[in-house]
Amino acid sequence: MNRATRSVQQIYPWSVRGLFLLAGLAMIAGCATQPVSAPKAIYESGLNTIRLEGDPDSSVNSHPATLTPTEIGTLLRNVRVWERRNAIHRLFNGDADRTRAFRDEEIVLLAPHLSKGVAQATAAQRVHFRLSHATDQGEEETTAGWLSIRGSILVLALSEVHDRHSPGPDISKYDRQMPNVPERSAAFDAAFEPEDYLAKVSSGGRLFAPDQQEELHIRYREALAALPVYPGLEQGRQPRP
Repeated sequence: MNRATRSVQQIYPWSVRGLFLLAGLAMIAGCATQPVSAPKAIYESGLNTIRLEGDPDSSVNSHPATLTPTEIGTLLRNVRVWERRNAIHRLFNGDADRTRAFRDEEIVLLAPHLSKGVAQATAAQRVHFRLSHATDQGEEETTAGWLSIRGSILVLALSEVHDRHSPGPDISKYDRQMPNVPERSAAFDAAFEPEDYLAKVSSGGRLFAPDQQEELHIRYREALAALPVYPGLEQGRQPRP
């Protein structure tokens, strides 16, 4: 060991050791971190997409899981949404009417692919869906959210429900001063009916995210044991009205 090296170690003995210790801890943390898997497409057609994606909120999902298309369709049929109104609005106009969050044709499309998604997902993934189509008025109508299963609870999150906006990305969510851009649909509330099977509802979204997010925590096994079965999905047929 030469004189210069010996002098550095004598002056900064703990600094040198600290640097090596921090470097070692960084390497260990890097090795322990699980890689984030890229989204995996389950279904893509036109503007409609259903895919597996990493779940940033949970690594304890009960995936893979088994839910038939009929079971998923039965649950989706009982999801309700309605316009969110403040106290003054309710005073003059009453409560908003509740409507189905998913139309029959949307359930017929979603149910088989959501069933496939939860069967293929890992504990760190969820099934994301986005249904979108052009309207007769030249707008785009979108319903989007995600689904995961955590033990006896099915979590269904909705960020858009029949939200009408300009074609392509809805820039009206970011800049309301743009001319000829329709305002986004009003904020909404969501529930599962009967509400006896609704364990929890959480409302919000991620910081700086323009979309709202309504999370329904449904005791799905209890609900499926009591609700009428949604017919025709096992064969991929749309049920009669």
